[in-house]
Order: sequence, then C-alpha cells, then structure tokens
Amino acid sequence: MLETLRNAWAVKDIRRKILFTVFILIVFRIGSVIPVPFIDVGAMLNGNFGANEFFSYLSVLTGGGLDYGAVFALSVTPYINSSIIIQLLAVAIPALERLSKEGEEGKKKLAQITRYTTVILGLLQGTAYFIYLANQRCLSVSKGDGFVFWLAAVVIILCFTAGSALVMWLGEQIDTRGIGNGISMILFAGIISRAPDAAAVMITNLQDPSKIVPVIGIVLLFLVLVMFVVWMTAAERRIPVQYAKRVVGNKMYGGQNTHIPIKVNMSGVMPVIFASSILMLPTMILGFTRNQDTSWYKFLKLFSTQGVFYAVLYFLLIIGFAYFYATIQFNPVEMTNNLRKNGGSIPGIRPGKPTSDFISKILSRITLMGAFFLSVVAILPIAVGQIGGMNISLGGTSMLILVGVALDTVQNLESQMMMRHYKGFLD
Repeated sequence: MLETLRNAWAVKDIRRKILFTVFILIVFRIGSVIPVPFIDVGAMLNGNFGANEFFSYLSVLTGGGLDYGAVFALSVTPYINSSIIIQLLAVAIPALERLSKEGEEGKKKLAQITRYTTVILGLLQGTAYFIYLANQRCLSVSKGDGFVFWLAAVVIILCFTAGSALVMWLGEQIDTRGIGNGISMILFAGIISRAPDAAAVMITNLQDPSKIVPVIGIVLLFLVLVMFVVWMTAAERRIPVQYAKRVVGNKMYGGQNTHIPIKVNMSGVMPVIFASSILMLPTMILGFTRNQDTSWYKFLKLFSTQGVFYAVLYFLLIIGFAYFYATIQFNPVEMTNNLRKNGGSIPGIRPGKPTSDFISKILSRITLMGAFFLSVVAILPIAVGQIGGMNISLGGTSMLILVGVALDTVQNLESQMMMRHYKGFLD
C-alpha cells in the first residue's frame, strides 16, 4: 500500500488528484466542528447527549460532527440511506429497474433521484435531530421564547439539511476531480478522525492495572482482524469458462479459457451498515422516551448494542442482507444467457438450466461464507467488549469500513497508474 501511494505521488496528474482529495477532506473536517446557530455546544458536551446509543453510532460515522451540532452533523448518512432505498426500489419498481439497465443515461437519472431523496432524508433526519436537541435542552433558546424558538427550529433544520447536501456535493467532487470513491472517502475520514479519542480511552484504561491485559488483547485482536479482513476481502471463487472456437469471415475467434471471478465478500460492508441502521432505530426511539418505567421502554432496552439479544439479531440480519445484495448483484439466469450468447460454457456442465443451477449453488455457498465473515467481524467486538469491560461494540463496523475503503482506494490508484503507463499497440 505504501509503495502504491509513493508511486502514485510521483505521477503529476495523480498527485494533483490526491491533493484535491485531501483539500476536500479538510473542508469536511472543518465543517464537522462548526456548530449551527442556536446550538449550545457546552450543554451538549457537558450533558448526557452522547448517552443514546443511536447518536453514538451516528457520531462514529459523522466523525464527531453530531456531538457538536455542526453544519455537517448528518454527514453522509442521508446519502447512504438514500442509495440503499433507491437500490431496493430498483428491484421492486419496474421503472427504476429499466433505468438501471439503460447504461450511462439511466445511471445519471438514478443519481439525480438519489440526490433528491438525500435532501428529503436530510430534512427528516435534521428535524428528528432538532427534536432530540430540544428535549435534551441543548439549544440556546427554549419553547417559551415563542417566535424565536420556531425561527431557531427552521434555521437549525435547514442548516443540517444544507450540510448533508453539501457533503454529498463534496463527495461528487472527489469522484470527478479527485481519486474517486468520494462518499466512501468522506466516511473514511469521519471514522478515522475518532482514532485519537479511541487511543485516549485505551491509554486511560492502561492506567488501571486490571485492564492492562484486556487492552493489549484488544489491540492484538484488532491487528489480527485487520489481516483477516484484508485476506477475506481479496478472496474470490473463480468459475472456469471455456469459449468455443468460431469462424467469422477469414478470422477465428474464441477457443480460450478464462474464468468468472466471484468475490467472497461480494456485498462489501453494506449488509453491516443496513443491519446496524435498522437495529439502531429502537435506541433512537429511547432518546425520545421519558417514562422509563413502562414495559415498552424495557423491551426497547433489549436492543442495547452490548446485549446478547442485539448480537443475535445483528448476526441474523447481516446474513439476510448479504443474501439480498447477492441476489441483486448476480442473476444466474442472466449470466447463463450471456455465456451462451458468447459461445462460452462451464467445463463439465451442460448449457442452459444445469449451468444456471450450478452458478446458483456456487453463489449460495460463497454468499454464506461472506455473510459469516461479516457477522463474525461485526459480532466479535461485542463479545470481547463484554469480556474486557469496555464498549467497543461498533469497532467491527468501523474496521470493515476503514479496511474496505483503504483497499478500494489503493486499487483505484493502481488502475489509474496502469492506464497512464499502458502503451497500447505502439510497441
């Protein structure tokens, strides 16, 4: 990775893209610490604002912007949710499905729909965030101020919504003029910015003799998990394909052997993000609940990120969403038809339905392995946190995102360098 970065820095064009990306990330980090008007930052930092696990989860994804009531408090969460919703609707709504198959123009229209959905979700999430701030008395105005309070409500909600739209625009600028993976890079920057706080917590725990061994164990486990994640992310199952020879005019085509690569972790980190987002909804509701003596409140407490009930549901949801995303990305029947059109076949498997069944069987096994991989990495920090007495329940999710984005960025840089050094047919 370091060698790739060094070689990329030596190329002037790529170096310019890297510097532009760094500039955008600095702008994002500045916007993550500038509070919007009418926010009492002191009350947020000194009160129990961060006690709600839902906002703790969002704070990790936003790089702490949520803790300060910053302009970029919502960060990329509205865009991520919007992208997930559009992907799901593209399967259920024929019109969106047709757009997804119309090539570049269809992708542009879907991207435009995603942007509009992001603004709508930003408005809804900004409103929910404002209500929570008002309930926690983290505003410089109160409901008794009448018109000023409602003016503050409009200003705060619009600032949060505009901030989410601006973050989306910054991500698109990285895609256009930077090194690519714009939204992922912003998400990466937000999570990595929490590293100093995590290191400070570790150092504080090292001062307690009873926690020295658990802290060292957690650090070693983290390093092992990073290597495991890198290995599993690069792992793939290759289905052999053989193309028959055919004569077109005076030339003969085909006859070569190749393969269809299927990644073990074909869904990436999306099942983890989607599963954790759903399971965080009960804890979000807890933030708006004041009566703690009801059975409803006690039921919602079962969804604590450090509980066994949460871990079991988390495990099952990750597996379910992994299969769902695998179904969206790969269609065995379509793959079989494409092979037949191009004169290809899998050795030892008859064309048609037997080929489709064989690919489906392979996909099912690979998806199960990838789902178990994601589930173990996401659940293991919860178990280790219980043993060590520390809250690292979100460590697995953060690590998957960080490693995934880092590997994608390195591959993107390598592909750009390859394009610039490729001499084509001149030699």
